Amino acid sequence: MAVTMVDRLGFRPPSTSTATVLRSIPPHFLSSSARTALLMLPTRLGPFATFSNSGSWFSLSCDLQSTKAFAVPRRSLMSLILSSTIFSQTETNLAFAQPSVEFREYIDTFDGYSFDYPKNWIQVRGANADIFFRDPFVLDENLSVEVSSPSSSKYKSVEDLGPPEAAGKAVLRQYLTEFMSTRLGVKRESSILSTSSRIAEDGKMYYQIEVNIKSFASNNELAVMPEDRVVRLEWDRRYLSVLGVENNQLYELRLQVPENVFVEEENDLRKVMESFRVNKLTA
Repeated sequence: MAVTMVDRLGFRPPSTSTATVLRSIPPHFLSSSARTALLMLPTRLGPFATFSNSGSWFSLSCDLQSTKAFAVPRRSLMSLILSSTIFSQTETNLAFAQPSVEFREYIDTFDGYSFDYPKNWIQVRGANADIFFRDPFVLDENLSVEVSSPSSSKYKSVEDLGPPEAAGKAVLRQYLTEFMSTRLGVKRESSILSTSSRIAEDGKMYYQIEVNIKSFASNNELAVMPEDRVVRLEWDRRYLSVLGVENNQLYELRLQVPENVFVEEENDLRKVMESFRVNKLTA
């Protein structure tokens, strides 16, 4: 038996079990189109239902002659249909309806720098940085700015650090020093992913450094036998730095983000990096 359905045609009312399942799902979990698709299902389905979607046509083929040994329980089949419908519709809505990230500008007129950051990030005080913002949901994703002391630094240009490759090695050393741990069984793996320089719209040169650091630790560092000291990955993060010089000071914008989050938010994070500016202080 083959049943072919079209969006604009009428269909038989759903069976009691289908309607019951639909009533049990909170309204916000199903869009109107997904609910309509479920209502269009026939009252009885045989095993091995197959679906195809081409344009506005939605075809359902059921082999009623399949043997009982390979039959799929009705409840399991209904769950499969609901899951595929819900998640496919959710992915579609996310792709086309999810709003883009909004940014807000932060300007420090006292120290002389500015940047854009995601509007929903919150400022955290007492974080041992000139300024610190954090994603309220992904706590390992944050942004900070470091400024060298005006009394001990006499930078004229970011090129005083050497080429970008040399600056990248210095940045990585600084990160590893800050993350140094006295715990037993801790091991860090690090690498410089990229180093580059660019001239921004303000005419100043900026260095951009990207590094990756992984932290490994034993689940039982005090165990006597080696097989009992299993090493596991604690965290895997990417660190993005933008370096600029103005007012005889070195400015560094730092972004920290888990590697799996970076894959999803790379474009937004690069917008933050590109927005960083160092500004001349007026007397």
